[in-house]
Amino acid sequence: MHIVIMGCGRTGAALASEFESRGHSVAVIDRLGDSFRRLPADFQGQKITGIGFDRETLVSAGVEDAYAFAAVSSGDNSNILAARVVRETYGVANVVARISDSGRAEVYRRLGIPTVAPVPWTSAQIVSRLLPGGSDDVYVDSSAAVAVRRLAYHGGWVGQPVKELEAATGTRVAYLVRFSEGVLPTPSSPVQSGDEIYFVVPDAVSARAQRVLSRAPGGES
Repeated sequence: MHIVIMGCGRTGAALASEFESRGHSVAVIDRLGDSFRRLPADFQGQKITGIGFDRETLVSAGVEDAYAFAAVSSGDNSNILAARVVRETYGVANVVARISDSGRAEVYRRLGIPTVAPVPWTSAQIVSRLLPGGSDDVYVDSSAAVAVRRLAYHGGWVGQPVKELEAATGTRVAYLVRFSEGVLPTPSSPVQSGDEIYFVVPDAVSARAQRVLSRAPGGES
């Protein structure tokens, strides 16, 4: 598949390297040619100096045949404008824009432009790692009111099968991280000490799920 990336900062360069390592063709756009130095020395994709929402630049990057477009430059306005042009003019369905302003990101998300707001995500990650009982949002679908979230749990749940956690919380276990490796558990898989557990959590049961998991099994009144 062909991927077009606008912005060759650290995020854009990392994305370009990751997509290329997976066998996809990649074109990277940046208004500053010097930015391409962040790409790996063996990068084989296109490096296009230009404005990411300029149509000639986009066509040069192969947007007409693109499977996906990521706007990850340092400018919120440029990112959202480019994302809209690519989706509405060239019909690329898989589009995402990085928006630093979380309030604006939510507005555009509701308008159908998938966005990533890095500051709230980063701060949530730090808080969850520093304080007991924290949680991580890995993925949030606001329109469906559901999230994939790491939830802390009481030590009493160790040894219990995944199906017991699901039944008690009204959630689904998406995956575990065990010894730094992802594990897809079966309903009968037991929780092991040190497991990080990522749940699919509907908003309606979020508070209850955290409350249940903070106590030993059977401790919820």
